[in-house]
Amino acid sequence: MPSRQREVAGKGAGPPPEKRGEPSMDSSHVSALQLKHAGIERQIHDELSRPIPDAAMIQALKKRKLKIKEEISRH
Repeated sequence: MPSRQREVAGKGAGPPPEKRGEPSMDSSHVSALQLKHAGIERQIHDELSRPIPDAAMIQALKKRKLKIKEEISRH
């Protein structure tokens, strides 16, 4: 059993992920949110480029984009 105790004791030891060259959970999450934000921006641009843009669609996309921007600013 001593080897099992060493395994468990070793978990979480060492520097945090960002210090080991790995992205932290927060930075990965923010990156994913930024990609979503950019994708919605493209959808809005595409919809506005149509001959008759769907105003309800644009409004819904802008709301989603704003919620994502707010979440990014909290991190």
